[in-house]
Amino acid sequence: MSKDTGFSITSAERYSLALFELSEENNLLSQIEDHSSSILNLIDQSEDFSNLIKDPTTSRQDLLKVINTISENNKFESLFKNFLCFLIQKRRFFFIERILKSFIEICSKKRGELKAELKSAKELSNEEIEKITEDLTKNFSSKIKLNYKHDKSLIGGLIVQVGSTMVDTSIKNKLQQIENRMIEA
Repeated sequence: MSKDTGFSITSAERYSLALFELSEENNLLSQIEDHSSSILNLIDQSEDFSNLIKDPTTSRQDLLKVINTISENNKFESLFKNFLCFLIQKRRFFFIERILKSFIEICSKKRGELKAELKSAKELSNEEIEKITEDLTKNFSSKIKLNYKHDKSLIGGLIVQVGSTMVDTSIKNKLQQIENRMIEA
């Protein structure tokens, strides 16, 4: 692991923990978590915004203008807006995605939720996703925060991962196992 990667992970965790503690002290945890999700969605959906964050030539003033506009349009709490501006001033805004994901993870852990990943070959309905979430909650005796993705490359079946436990019933995985057995033979 390079020094830059280690530094970025450590920095992101420190900043996200600081945001969590500030949010908790000010009784704004759920609002700040919603704001964080909004920014993460914006990063995912807007290539321009994502590029703006990652571009080292973007000036602090330009970033501040963008964040002020986004904050006003989304009615962000001043604590969250100030936190984003602080990251810009400290030239740490390029970590924003990692910081906010870490922050949401901290919030989830504090609520006692387990993080789960679900991938399916077929597009699942909300009812099917809710049913899977309920079944996982019963099996793991803990609240489950499910992250669902539709993945056509699986051909058929599901992949469910809760913590370090993974169940892969995808046809892609079965074909891979057959291919591996044929290579070994």
